[in-house]
Formats: sequence, C-alpha cells, structure tokens
Amino acid sequence: MVIEKSRNWYSDILGLPADGEILFGHLYIVPMNGTGIVLDSKIYSEKNIFKTPPFHLNTTNIEQAYEYMKDKNVELTTEIEHNQWFNFKDPDGNHLMVCKC
Repeated sequence: MVIEKSRNWYSDILGLPADGEILFGHLYIVPMNGTGIVLDSKIYSEKNIFKTPPFHLNTTNIEQAYEYMKDKNVELTTEIEHNQWFNFKDPDGNHLMVCKC
C-alpha cells in the first residue's frame, strides 16, 4: 500500500479533497462526518487483505451508487444483490460493500 495512492483513491470515490496530511508517514484519516476511516500503510501485507467486507458505505440510491463506482472504473466484485448491496475492491485488494440504508 502506498498511502498517498490510497488517500487519493478514497478521497476521489467519496468526493473529498485529497489534501489531508499523512501522519507519521503511514496514517491517513479520511475526513468524514460521523465514523471515519483510517488508512494505515504500516500494517499492510497481502495476508491482511480483507476477503469479505469488514464494513459498508451507506447510500440511499443503490443503482446510482453502482453506476458511479462503475464510471470511476472501480473493480466491482458483485452486481447489485437483492436490490440492496454490492461489493467492490479498493486498489489494495480489500473487499468493501455499498449498502442501501
């Protein structure tokens, strides 16, 4: 994991500025309202890549979210399932989910 690459990718996907400070050369806190996401390149290793989504991002419009991710060339790993959710991979290979909530 290259922390700057991950910061830029998550910032782009979430529509956030990518100008936040990288802490201690390996940490980036994604600036979100409520619960945040912490990216840490120091603990990265291939054996730590999540094969199932450890959390999901919420949306009120699952179809729009799916098309948005597709337009951003995100690697989608499922179609929209049960009209409620879909999975994708981040650039480091972690599986994540978007859920209609």
